[in-house]
Amino acid sequence: MQVVKRILVLSFLPLSLLPAVSQGQHDEGGRWKSGEQLYQKVCGHCHAAGVGPSLTGRGLPDTYIKVFVRNGFNAMPAFPATAVDDASISLIAEYLASLPPAPEPTPTRNAQ
Repeated sequence: MQVVKRILVLSFLPLSLLPAVSQGQHDEGGRWKSGEQLYQKVCGHCHAAGVGPSLTGRGLPDTYIKVFVRNGFNAMPAFPATAVDDASISLIAEYLASLPPAPEPTPTRNAQ
């Protein structure tokens, strides 16, 4: 049942992100106002919630982030330049690099 829920969430999540991308979150030139805003309005819905991998403090280069933003990967949808332009990808790379790394998950013990 848990697998079915996850599949449903991952199937409909890209559709739920479309309004955030299209609702005037950027200035007249199509560029987002800040990397933090873009992360909170779009990326963080998955990456801060544990659905996607943590991106903070990893020092990922612009080019690496751009490849995944443009092409998507697994459950992550692709975002065209009309939704997230190249300058905004640079902003988000700078923002992510400025954050400390996410804490390592604590292993849990199986109760016996």
